[in-house]
Amino acid sequence: MAGCAATPPAQFFQLQQGSPALPQADKGVAVLLGPLKLADYLQRETLVQRQSDDSLVITQQARWVGSLQDDVAQLLLRQLAGRLDSSRLALYPDRVGFKPDVQLLLSISRLDSGPFQPAVLEAQWRLLDGSGKMSDSRVVRLEEKHNGELSDQVRAQSVLLQNLASEMSAAVTTLTRARVTAERDAQAERKAGQPRRPVAPRIPAVNAPVPGAGAEVYRF
Repeated sequence: MAGCAATPPAQFFQLQQGSPALPQADKGVAVLLGPLKLADYLQRETLVQRQSDDSLVITQQARWVGSLQDDVAQLLLRQLAGRLDSSRLALYPDRVGFKPDVQLLLSISRLDSGPFQPAVLEAQWRLLDGSGKMSDSRVVRLEEKHNGELSDQVRAQSVLLQNLASEMSAAVTTLTRARVTAERDAQAERKAGQPRRPVAPRIPAVNAPVPGAGAEVYRF
């Protein structure tokens, strides 16, 4: 009983979504986020602490409020919506009735921190256009400092995910602008290449001679 009484209560944490300005209307580029893969060691209820020797310690008293993978997905969706000014986003595989203009595939291999270790995010993302062709791909490693407290570690990890969303949204914007420019140029070329309508030649009217006009009359 004395041991149970000395056990500190569990602390529950949730990633900070940030406060991007959300779009007010149903508009913008249609983005499908996912599949989203999180490293196996992160798929647990407890926070993982990285030590100075690079070992990992599971902190039983520090827990996520819900699924970390769902939390990461919702944070990225909110950030992408605000940065792209688009309300047309869906999370894979929930794509019923949704036709994306682009798709973002994301694999997070590391997202952790420790009392004396900065928050680190290692991930790879790929950007596909509407036809499924890869347009861009990046392998990223981001770091964020914190003061060592668990709450500030969660803040630092949230900042890393927000920075990742910023990078991905910039790639989506670049692809979208390139597509719009290509469509405009193609339309201009089609318009310039249209053959002119042939103009029917104008045939001058010829007055038919009046019978007897100008003819000589002979009398016998």
